[in-house]
Amino acid sequence: MPKKYVDLETLKYILYDIHKLEDLLTRERFKEHDLESLDLFIDSVKEFSDRELYPYFKEMDETPAYHKDGTVIVHKQVQKVMEQAGEMGIISASFDYEAGGLQIPFTALQAAVYVMDAANNHLPGYAGLTSGAAELIIEFGNKKLNETYVPKMLSGHWGGTMCLTEPQAGSSLSDIVTKATPTEEGYYKITGQKIFISGGDNQFSENIVHLVLARIEGAPNGTKGISLFVVPKNRPKQDGTLEYNDLMTIADFQKMGQRGYCTTHLGFGDTDDCRGWLVGEEHKGLNQMFLMMNGARIAVGRGAAAIAMAAYRTSLQYANERPQGRKLTSTGKKNPSEKQSLIIEHPDVRRMLLLQKSIVEGSLSLVLLASKYQDIVTAATSKEEKEKYHLLLEMIIPIVKTYPSEAGAESVDNGLQVLGGYGFCTDFSLQQYYRDIRISSLYEGTTGIQSQDLLGRKVPMQNGKALELLIAEIMQTITLASKDDELKKYGAVLADKLKLSQKVLGHLIPFAMKGNYERYLADANLFMEYMSIVVLGWLWLEMAVNAKNELGNSNRKYSETFYESKIHTTRFYFKYEVPKTNSLAESLMSDEILIIKNDKEYII
Repeated sequence: MPKKYVDLETLKYILYDIHKLEDLLTRERFKEHDLESLDLFIDSVKEFSDRELYPYFKEMDETPAYHKDGTVIVHKQVQKVMEQAGEMGIISASFDYEAGGLQIPFTALQAAVYVMDAANNHLPGYAGLTSGAAELIIEFGNKKLNETYVPKMLSGHWGGTMCLTEPQAGSSLSDIVTKATPTEEGYYKITGQKIFISGGDNQFSENIVHLVLARIEGAPNGTKGISLFVVPKNRPKQDGTLEYNDLMTIADFQKMGQRGYCTTHLGFGDTDDCRGWLVGEEHKGLNQMFLMMNGARIAVGRGAAAIAMAAYRTSLQYANERPQGRKLTSTGKKNPSEKQSLIIEHPDVRRMLLLQKSIVEGSLSLVLLASKYQDIVTAATSKEEKEKYHLLLEMIIPIVKTYPSEAGAESVDNGLQVLGGYGFCTDFSLQQYYRDIRISSLYEGTTGIQSQDLLGRKVPMQNGKALELLIAEIMQTITLASKDDELKKYGAVLADKLKLSQKVLGHLIPFAMKGNYERYLADANLFMEYMSIVVLGWLWLEMAVNAKNELGNSNRKYSETFYESKIHTTRFYFKYEVPKTNSLAESLMSDEILIIKNDKEYII
């Protein structure tokens, strides 16, 4: 019997019908693939997830990773999933053929890994980080680094990580102090500590290849002085054997959620013999690491969206099975002799389920949209097209990372509420999804950082060109909606919200022009929420336009109810979520300054 943690029909609808994966396959880079083979790839990942991920979801929470004797003890499925992710090509899927990859669209890969995330969000990160670390070596490393490390990583036999954060420097990477000292032998001696390193060690991996940001002695201060190094736990010798590289796993952090996905504290060079090899040029480390960053932020949004999907499917199933109470009669009273109603018949439960559906499916569309933009940037042959979609991707990346994380947590919270008291009990999975998703708004830059990135960097980018391009994309959908008697009113509402966003920016931008950046960015999180609602409104309107067209098609792919459910959820989103922009705009344009520190401290 198929597992109900993901709605595969909706996933494929958004992938094929909304974001039109087939259009990517006309490009030279992807011409060896067709929809049938990619569909088989996704189906095989679903079967793999049913068998090797989903059954261990609860068990991995109840037996979390832990530190022992200098390593981290993880669940046995970590080994199996890493090996099979290598064999199935999941780790290498989107890489070039020349690098040992399958060169499939990043969009198709994200759809497949979304299924894995929904099945068991504790496992896919091990393979995902290995893929990201390998990508950096492939892109910037020399031939020897590629030959030494990449094949073992893509096969899943060696793991990989990205090491940025230090005890004294969280998101402020300009303050990192991990040191790299050059030697005459061509390697650098690495000393320092890194914390919160996901997938940083386990008893099954023969080797973990860390991509480490460090500062070469004499380097400039700030982020301009940071370089990138390959620092393996065990360094390969010429005869192919491994020797310990003076890289210690100091501890494993015990967490409220994602307890099967280890998070480590690493120490480099305790006996002054930790060796690292420079990746690319000196002092370019942060720019190089940012190659991974867009993919990593899409991955965080994807993971959060998938957790919210699994929670929604669970709470929906419960609502369809749980009898509770009775409907009110025309007199306003209940008839105790009547059969109990299923809770899905109660309006407030339906509201919570529709909120979940709107967040879950909208988040999935957002993640696949960003993935499509990334594919176009990779495959584009003209400079103009590459620049356009690069700007569009940059514009939405903070939203892709933030909306599924923040709204996804709200969605799971509502799912827990649907279960009532049972939602608070460990017999049911909602409490675990609630704990697991909470990390998503912290991973890869907190919500506050993403919000400042959106308002501080992306909105002004190229004199507002990125925002203009996004608005133009939204307006195309509004134009299509205006041709339908029912949907045109939602298009008009969305157009009004775009105008209101310009009014908000007209209020805020003068602060930046006067150099008062603290005031300009003080409420960046409110602007993030505003723009997230607008972008999700656009994506739901896009689905409604498509669904309306398909309802008139006698050869439609899905059932009438399927398409009608998309239109109904669009209506819900515009009634219950879109109006929130009004209060957000009011707060953003208020002249009261209440959160900027001044001479007096009121937070006491």
